[in-house]
Amino acid sequence: MTDAATLARRIAQGHGDKPADLVIRGARLLDLVTGDLSESDIAICGDTIVGTYGRYEGKRVVDAAGLIAVPGFIDTHLHIESSLVTPFEFERCVLPHGVTTAICDPHEIANVLGTEGIRYFLASAEAMRMDLRVNLSSCVPATHLETAGAQLEAADLTPLMDHPKVIGLAEFMNFPGVIHRDPGCLAKLEAFSQRHIDGHAPLVRGLDLNAYLAAGIRTDHETTTAAEAREKLAKGMAILIREGSVSKDLHALIPLISRDASPFLAFCTDDRNPLDIGEEGHLDYMIRTAIANGADVLATYRIASLSAARIFGLADRGFIGPGKRADIVLVEDLAACSVRRVFSGGRLVEDGLFEGRAEVPAVGHGSVKCRPVTPEDFRVKARTGETPVIGVVPGRIITERLAMSLPTRDGEALPDPAQDAVKVTVIERHGRNGGIATGFVHGFGMKRGAIASSVGHDSHNLCVVGVDEASMAAAANRLIETGGGFAVADGGTVVAELALPVAGLMSEEPFETVRRDLERLRAAAKALGVVLAEPFLQVAFLTLPVIPHLKITDKGLVDVDRFALL
Repeated sequence: MTDAATLARRIAQGHGDKPADLVIRGARLLDLVTGDLSESDIAICGDTIVGTYGRYEGKRVVDAAGLIAVPGFIDTHLHIESSLVTPFEFERCVLPHGVTTAICDPHEIANVLGTEGIRYFLASAEAMRMDLRVNLSSCVPATHLETAGAQLEAADLTPLMDHPKVIGLAEFMNFPGVIHRDPGCLAKLEAFSQRHIDGHAPLVRGLDLNAYLAAGIRTDHETTTAAEAREKLAKGMAILIREGSVSKDLHALIPLISRDASPFLAFCTDDRNPLDIGEEGHLDYMIRTAIANGADVLATYRIASLSAARIFGLADRGFIGPGKRADIVLVEDLAACSVRRVFSGGRLVEDGLFEGRAEVPAVGHGSVKCRPVTPEDFRVKARTGETPVIGVVPGRIITERLAMSLPTRDGEALPDPAQDAVKVTVIERHGRNGGIATGFVHGFGMKRGAIASSVGHDSHNLCVVGVDEASMAAAANRLIETGGGFAVADGGTVVAELALPVAGLMSEEPFETVRRDLERLRAAAKALGVVLAEPFLQVAFLTLPVIPHLKITDKGLVDVDRFALL
């Protein structure tokens, strides 16, 4: 609720009776209704725009001559944990790219720590300079086919639902559970039936999609083709076009972007690390890429702001107009989305903006609780006939189910780099049951050594991909020692690493340091023969048993299409 004194100040400054707290002068303002560009002052009182299309005096004036003012960008679905840094470092990383609002699902840390992880994100959100909103994690664990560090039921989530930073329920990944009316799923859907519920429906079509939408779910970020998107749009589902570090769906969905469709579309990154943000950008990258590939300029900027705000019920933003939150991006060129200045809640984004934030202690130290492993732990018994192999598709988290004839020795199945078939092992790391499962994966191009990660969607057990067992053991054991992270081993020796001690998911270092460490890790992985542009997050998605077709968890290989262990 806004008090009368604040309202009076806004009205007085908007009417020009008193100088505005801040005036952005000389920019051309993009009209999201018509697409016109008009030079206009933008008057700001506190965190709110109070005047446009007029001349204002201000206590502080920012000269924006030659620049174009557009609304701040809204990332409608992401996991901050996948940026590998804490929420405080995340905002320092993305605010300069124009992202003034982000809607996160703390699903990763929740699968490790439960409500403790969600509360850490809520406390961080209250202290941040950007507006971080939270959708409460709906699937902890995502399925019964893996071992997570926590389990959250409807009763665990409802005490958090009225927090001022909470929008609603996050991506409902267990779409089979929805379709088949699982009691636990129904309880969560009932509890949030009057709130926003995010979807997660890869390849869900026809009557299955009807059933899923009948539960009150309204968005999807897992759509990978235009045909799939058109069916979902025709049934009233909003499509969140995704471009992350691994899942790259933007080019396939650019044909959807039009002025007519723009109210039903938004952008999201889902999982994007600071190296890719530094090299390419964030939502600014999506905007310039869409426009460069033929998307309508006005529709693209609507999708990045106004449409996103409306889809998620954020009526106070997404438009540069009186009464709206003063989230403003000044760009030099619309097509290039060349961000020059950013205002978040009426404050200029500069180094000093991040000083004085309330401290929020990190959580989840010591979350890797498994025993050290030996090379023998990575051996796998040979099958009769062909062996099922996970097929990695670059740029996708959907995997193929392949079958290969692999070499054997003394009843043991062996990797075959000539066929690009190497081992993949998942080690339960929450101290629950000590389970270990090993299979094979195709698509890494690895010729020797191993890479390991404690980021393994969604339960975040340790995942190791490698050619020789000694290197696999060395990489895994290093992560057990550091409390999680990424590691590359060659010849049984660790040659590169990044420690992620916050729940085994996030670093406590500045994002610039994490970016440098990622560069070293990529180079070390490439030296092993790895051909994937982002191998570590690709490893993380090998363990995600809600994305077709073949995955692996600590319980074994998962046939996602049948939703069962092989």
